[in-house]
Amino acid sequence: MNKTELVEKIAAGAGLSKVDAKKALDATIDAIKQALIDGEKVALVGFGTFSVNERPAREGINPATKEKIQIAAKKVAKFKAGAELADAL
Repeated sequence: MNKTELVEKIAAGAGLSKVDAKKALDATIDAIKQALIDGEKVALVGFGTFSVNERPAREGINPATKEKIQIAAKKVAKFKAGAELADAL
């Protein structure tokens, strides 16, 4: 399912126009993104939790040249499914 299909499902399920559903989805995504940027967790009961995970710097190997390289530390978004979502799957 892509964003357009999701907007259509939201519009049909909530009785909104597609324009309003797209605005609602965009606002939700922006709010989650900003919370993660600020280092906060976003917990949606029954659905799951979005959080930020920090990966430390490490040493890797270039598979083509077998040369050792440094891989920089970085932050990544993480999602853990809630119990209701996990049970539904």
